[in-house]
Amino acid sequence: MLSIFNGLRGLSTGVILFRMVLAFICGAVIGMERSVKNRPAGFRTHILICIGAATAAVTGHYIYLVMRMPADTTRLPAQVITGLGFIGAGTIIVTGARTVKGLTTAAGLWTTGVIGLAIGSGFYEGAIIGMIMVLVTETLVSKIKVNKVKQFQCILHYQGKEALDNVMRYCKDRFISINSLQIEGATDEDSGRVYTAIITLRPYSTVDHDEFAQRIEEMDGILGVVID
Repeated sequence: MLSIFNGLRGLSTGVILFRMVLAFICGAVIGMERSVKNRPAGFRTHILICIGAATAAVTGHYIYLVMRMPADTTRLPAQVITGLGFIGAGTIIVTGARTVKGLTTAAGLWTTGVIGLAIGSGFYEGAIIGMIMVLVTETLVSKIKVNKVKQFQCILHYQGKEALDNVMRYCKDRFISINSLQIEGATDEDSGRVYTAIITLRPYSTVDHDEFAQRIEEMDGILGVVID
């Protein structure tokens, strides 16, 4: 621990004021970055969460150390962490394109609350380092682009269980995971029992859909393949 903070570990009025101001600063710094990017939770929200969490931590220590009541100093902070989950959930939305937005903001709110708890408990080093790491994550790390491979659907018309087994084995060998599988049966007078399988696939690398469909069509028992 840094010796410069040794005089600020107690619960005097000056120490409490210092903790509240530091919580204000940390919340403001993190919230400013969110406000600049026009995110749902911005400047004031992060400040309030950080100050509120710090107050809860200080209150827990005050009840135990000053009022001498048989209280668990970690109970209030634990409830704060639980409550932050509900606040963060309000920033998460699902768009019409079935994509999720707001996860980073929700995680930032939760982390800001934890930073506030650290400040209220007198763990200034951890709070300051945590604030810096949050800023690095939300500014510098956000510039790193990761290519995401989207899932796709394969509509399969086939005869016999072995045909479907071959397709699933082919996907497994090429590290393509099967997220969902729906099978429907229909009667065809000319060729007997014909099945339709709707398979949702998630590849780990880019897949050529035309080549994938061609490979599947070459298998025994496959009557047709449609890639969506």
